[in-house]
Amino acid sequence: MNRIHRRLIDTLYTEAMLLADEARGYFDAAGREERSTLDAITRVAFSCESLKVTTRLMHVIAWLLTQRAIDCGELPAREALDPSRRLGEAPESDADLTGRMPAQARSIIDASIDLHRRASHLDRAQAGEVEVESPARAMMARLNRAF
Repeated sequence: MNRIHRRLIDTLYTEAMLLADEARGYFDAAGREERSTLDAITRVAFSCESLKVTTRLMHVIAWLLTQRAIDCGELPAREALDPSRRLGEAPESDADLTGRMPAQARSIIDASIDLHRRASHLDRAQAGEVEVESPARAMMARLNRAF
C-alpha cells in the first residue's frame, strides 16, 4: 500500500470512528428526545435510520480495518478481493422520510451515506471495477479537446 493510500485509509478510519461516536451519542440521548416530538411513522423511520447509520458505519469500519491489516502485513492483498472482505451494499434511505427528521439526524444520516459512498468507490477501484484515471492525464485530455 503506498503512502497516499495509507493516509487516505487512516483519514477515513478516523472520520468513521468520529461519526460513529457522534451517531451513538445522538441516537442514544438527544435523538431520543427529538424523536418523541415526531409523528408515529416518522418515529419508526427515525429508529430504522439509526440502524441504517450503524450498519453503514460498521461496514465501512470493517472494510477499513481490512485495509489496515493488509498494510501491516497481517493479510495478503488478495484477501481484500474476497467477497467476504469487500465493503458490501449500504442500506437505502428514503429522502422523503429523512427530510422530515430533525436537522442533526439528517446531518448524521447524510454523512454516513457520503462516507460509505467514498469507501465504496475505493473498494470498487481496488477490485478493478472502476477505471481510475490520473488527474494529470485527465487534464491533458481536456486540453487536447479544447485545442
